[in-house]
Amino acid sequence: MASAPEAILIAGPTASGKSALAVALAQRHGGLVINADSMQVYRELRIITARPGRQEEAAAPHRLFGIVSAGSRFSAGRWLKAAEGAMEEARKDGLIPIFAGGTGLYFKILTEGIADVPDVPDKLVDDWRGEMARVGPQMLHDILARRDPEMAALLAPGDGQRIIRALSVLEASGRSLLDFQRLQAGPAPLALHRCRALFLEPERGWLHQRIHRRFDEMIAEGALGEVAALKALDLDPSLPAMRAHGVPALLAHLNGEMTLEDAIVRAKTDTRRYAKRQRTWFRTQMAGWESLETGPETAAEELLAAAGQRLSA
Repeated sequence: MASAPEAILIAGPTASGKSALAVALAQRHGGLVINADSMQVYRELRIITARPGRQEEAAAPHRLFGIVSAGSRFSAGRWLKAAEGAMEEARKDGLIPIFAGGTGLYFKILTEGIADVPDVPDKLVDDWRGEMARVGPQMLHDILARRDPEMAALLAPGDGQRIIRALSVLEASGRSLLDFQRLQAGPAPLALHRCRALFLEPERGWLHQRIHRRFDEMIAEGALGEVAALKALDLDPSLPAMRAHGVPALLAHLNGEMTLEDAIVRAKTDTRRYAKRQRTWFRTQMAGWESLETGPETAAEELLAAAGQRLSA
């Protein structure tokens, strides 16, 4: 690898310190921090998704944070196009692109490419969601089985989200989603071996404490009010933004279904489980990444020095 990589990739479970490390590296080595978290793209969810604060944004340039409304369905393909634009901007300005986030799929398509599945109009997806709400996923699976039996055979009858995706692509393009998935992925914007790819591996007990403390800080900073504002938009509950960690629990509280204390406990539990899934994803799907162990004894400067190895001064 050359002394300066084409990009720095920083992944890890939620609350593991990815954003802070990205900002520190950007300051020290001249970088542009690019969001690789599927929930931090929504502009209405600054607090509940722990988006970088104004102080962090002032310390280093940031891109792809809060760029779409909560009423949008922001696909991985749309993110990849935006990420390519952000990388081009970084290079024109002589900066290292630094991707930071916890969405494993984003990193995978960034370094391995993505099948060229056509865009599906939001209205078409919404129509199928409405139909599922009316008749249930089993009935939609039966419809898919008649129209595209090979694709239907790969999906569980209760997997409503994937059934809707398959029906929407079929209706929009006239072709099976399976046809597109069989095509070779398009060229990847980045080659992993030309990047510095880091996965933060925090000590489990330490991470759980950070998750709990951070959610308490979110509540103190106004997360409940943020979710109340989201509720007032009366959005489709199936939208991705409505499923951001902490949102369903706080919505349940606002709807009178549980106390705030119970909502906080539920949100913390959901977040811990999500962090476990993130660990599993990277361990099984992202070969070739370097692990950086973190914990209560890890000094910030030590982590920065380890992450900055082989980067130009």
